Parts: sequence; C-alpha cells; structure tokens
Amino acid sequence: MFKKALILSSLLLVSNLSLNAAKITEDECSKKGENFIFAGNECIQYKKFSGEEEGALNIIVHGTWKDGTDTLARYAPFAEDLAMRTDITTIAVALPGYSGSSTNKFTSLSHDGVENLAAKKEYVEFLGSLVEALKEKYQANKLTYIGHSAGCMMGATLTGVKPDLINNIVCAGGVYNVHEKSKEKGLISIVDVLDNVSKNTKFVLVYGTADDISKPEVTKDFYKLAKEKGFDVKLVEAVDAPHIDLDMTTESKDAIEEIVAD
Repeated sequence: MFKKALILSSLLLVSNLSLNAAKITEDECSKKGENFIFAGNECIQYKKFSGEEEGALNIIVHGTWKDGTDTLARYAPFAEDLAMRTDITTIAVALPGYSGSSTNKFTSLSHDGVENLAAKKEYVEFLGSLVEALKEKYQANKLTYIGHSAGCMMGATLTGVKPDLINNIVCAGGVYNVHEKSKEKGLISIVDVLDNVSKNTKFVLVYGTADDISKPEVTKDFYKLAKEKGFDVKLVEAVDAPHIDLDMTTESKDAIEEIVAD
C-alpha cells in the first residue's frame, strides 16, 4: 500500500510540470521534437519504444486522472515493458491536459465543470484522428489498442465510429453502456455503434474482481452481448485486481501478448 501511495503522490507532484491549459500551434508542436504529434488540433506528447516487428503498432491510452497529471510518468514504463514482451513498437500517449499535451480544443478528462468528456462523440473522433496519425507515422497495418478505464471506453466506441482502424483491442475496466451511468443526452459508447464494428476486430475484455469502479458485471454483460452479436471476444479475469492496476496486471499483459501473436 505504501508503494502504491508513493507512486500516486509522485504522479501528482510531477503534474506541476505539465503544460495543462497551454495552447500550442501545429508549427510549435513540430518544433517540440520526435515525442510530439499534432492531431485533431491538439499537440500530443507520447513515449515510443521500438520493436523489431514491422507493420505492427501497440498504442496505450490512459483513463481519467487528476487535471494536469503527468500520465507518461506511469505509462512509459508500461509501454517499454510491452515493447520488450511483444517485440512490437509500443506507444503511450498523454491525452489533452496531461503531461506535455496541449488543451487547444479539449480539457483534461477530469476538469472542473466538465463531465463525461470521454463519452462525447467529438472527443472520440479526436482520439480517432490521433490513432490514425500515429498509425500513418509508423506505417502500421496492424494496430493493437490498449485502453484502461475511460481509455478503454473511448477505444471500444472508436471501433464503431471508425471501423477497421483498430485490429485488436484490449480493454481493461471500461464502460460499454454509458447510458447506465448517466442520463445526459448526446453521449455515446460502443453499444450505440456496435452494429458498425467490423467482425474482423478482436476484443479482449479484462475485469478485476476487486474493481469497485468498473464492476465485473459491467464487463461480463458486454462480453455476453458481443458474443451474441458474433464478435471475436475473450473475457479475462484478474483475481484481486483493483481498478487502478488493472491494465498492468499479469493477466492483462499475458492477454496482450497472446492477441498480438495471432
């Protein structure tokens, strides 16, 4: 518990280093170096770890953290680990308002006065633009998307908003029917676009038995629906795993290695 608290404290402390609320032009973004990319009118910071397999790419997308948190401090080591495990180039991105990413159009996912941003179609479309830009930059024809919490929810929705963009998706601790959590109008999640999803897309759904934020039933219910619809979907249980560690559990990593090897 002490180690976990120390990690979380470090993340919050380094949040002061972020460029939260910064407006960055495309020209300014291009001058920031290799670890930045301009997509969807946002300058996004990311960390890349190279693998030898050509034409394949793993992209890790985090969930909701405190406004301004340096999410790359946590996700860069995870990306490096996956790159070594899979021998596939792996990227961890920092969404707008996190690490050194801009807030030209969007705030962070956790921002005063902002609710359900990850369930807004315009944000999902922005994420699609980011994934497309990275896929093109690294000349990938096989893309595995790894999302946790809100990152999982958005990635799942994206498979229906932009079919055939994502080949494999590993979703940990997500929400698949946002309408069960919020009555706000205009929200979107995968249940709204499920009929658009390509049957070639492979899904791995990870749930933690100790997750009290995205309870196991949420994932199990969507798994049943996806199976009924004829999708290639696998359910993975991470015993005693809480929400915060779910994407980095042994069960999740093993599932990622398995799906990219197919």
